[in-house]
Amino acid sequence: MLGWAEFCGLRIQVGAGVFVPRARTGLLVDLAVTIVRHEKHRSGAVAGAFRDGVSPLVVDLCCGSGAVGAAVAAVSEAEVYAADLDPICVACARQNLPPEQVFEGDLYDALPTTLRGRVDVLVANAPYVPTDAIAMMPPEARDHEPRVALDGGEDGVDLHRRIAGGARDWLAPGGHLVIETSRHQAALTVAACEDAGLTARIVTDDDLEATTVVATPSVDSSGE
Repeated sequence: MLGWAEFCGLRIQVGAGVFVPRARTGLLVDLAVTIVRHEKHRSGAVAGAFRDGVSPLVVDLCCGSGAVGAAVAAVSEAEVYAADLDPICVACARQNLPPEQVFEGDLYDALPTTLRGRVDVLVANAPYVPTDAIAMMPPEARDHEPRVALDGGEDGVDLHRRIAGGARDWLAPGGHLVIETSRHQAALTVAACEDAGLTARIVTDDDLEATTVVATPSVDSSGE
């Protein structure tokens, strides 16, 4: 009704058909910013990542309103890009982020190829509610949020598998994938990352009632 929502201290423009950002998603922002700051300033940074004079590069996948990307950009030196499949969400995100850095398309297909292998942090708040569980959600979500922003497929992690599956091609050396999930789906999200050649861990915040998975490319026996 207001046309905006408060998120991480920012006024985020939202509209009909666009998922309203929740406070729990602030954990995605906190983790992304922590990674950016730690990696940029630690000595002996991984070659190719966080070089002097080069801003860390963050991509907000399934960006919706672009709230996560906007919040990361507001408190870090990161250069932020965002992408979403829904043109309504893309139009909204272009109000919250530099419009030329928001792209429309299916996950990585939306991104410029110039970003491939250069992304320091991939953040994703993709749908993770199992299809059959949507009917049991609170009415403010079930009845008023677009279904495409909720439905994660039969077990809730269909999009997580696809995101994890493409992450290695887009992450820079030492890069991280940070995905919002739920306590019920967390183990499945970890499994999706591990199946894609990533090492993953679960991070929770009880105050925010938030659960995320943080993953990095595994190093195989060849060191690649």
